[in-house]
Amino acid sequence: MLYSALIFGFISSLHCVGMCGPIAMMLPIDQNNSFKKWIQIATYQLGRVVAYASLGLLFGVLGSGFFFAGFQQQLSILVGVLMILIAIIPEKKLAQYNFSKPIYKLISTVKTQLGLQFKNKSYKSLFLIGLFNGYLPCGMVYVALFGAMAMNHVFLGSLYMILFGLGTIPLMAVVVNFFKSTSFTFYAKFQKAIPVLMILMGILFIVRGFGLNIPYVSPSSMNLHIQSKVNCH
Repeated sequence: MLYSALIFGFISSLHCVGMCGPIAMMLPIDQNNSFKKWIQIATYQLGRVVAYASLGLLFGVLGSGFFFAGFQQQLSILVGVLMILIAIIPEKKLAQYNFSKPIYKLISTVKTQLGLQFKNKSYKSLFLIGLFNGYLPCGMVYVALFGAMAMNHVFLGSLYMILFGLGTIPLMAVVVNFFKSTSFTFYAKFQKAIPVLMILMGILFIVRGFGLNIPYVSPSSMNLHIQSKVNCH
């Protein structure tokens, strides 16, 4: 299921263009030196990926707890259902519930630090901009973290989020290099595809949870559960 992280990362980048695009286009990068500009962009993207990896590590710990408790199959189904619900429930409805309220002060600090880093063009600042940007509240990241938790393993959870982050990079890199404003004529068309793709991802996780013995898609129940007896063929 790790390949789904790359797919979902690319899907999410369609959303990121509108939400994180303005931050990406405000990066203090050198527009006169193409090579240096790409290194600076890569430094920013590295910061985002590191943020996602650390969050994936945390949720991987939670997922491993479900694994050892024997609930990993149910967890995969639950994650799939949540993905589908997030896709079909109107965004304005979800916005009424501030899931980030319990950590509002922490988020406020992250935003403050993010703003301070735009004042200079050092690689450290570019990395920190990406890092703090990765920690900002985002619905797509929340969904990806559910996927990381469904990996049922600490390091696989982190790897899932790394791949998710890598999946968001191509389109975001295009935005930084070739666009000067957020008024993209094609953006609305891409936005309409996001719910459909999220539903397909949700179905994939549900099918995985059923343990249908389909290679790379739905491993057998024997592989999904810890068993007291050894299964030999």
